[in-house]
Amino acid sequence: MSELYHYDANQLGKVEIAPEVIQLISGIAASRVEGVISLSGGVVGDINQLLGRKNLKKGIRVDLEEQLTIDLAVVVQYGYHIPDVGREIQEQVKSAVESMTGLAVDKVIVRVDGIKMPQEKTE
Repeated sequence: MSELYHYDANQLGKVEIAPEVIQLISGIAASRVEGVISLSGGVVGDINQLLGRKNLKKGIRVDLEEQLTIDLAVVVQYGYHIPDVGREIQEQVKSAVESMTGLAVDKVIVRVDGIKMPQEKTE
């Protein structure tokens, strides 16, 4: 994922977009969808979350080979309709990445890695 996407070249130079930028845009867009608790990043991501660090790139993989594919792993809040949340994530991520980078997003794959129960209210 260290390769850069050469987006635009002209007489002044060229514009390159790192996959990490696409990851960050995708993470911000996905985290704003109602029903999404967090992005799922495996053991390292869970440790960072316990330490209070927020990483909006965790759980996101960007593939720039023949087509732009974004793969996200999320945790959804209990009570939300998972297919609706997944579709909204796909739409928001595609829209955000395309509007900010000018790149055409071919696929947005959403994987639900968990469900978070609402916290019990204590008096």
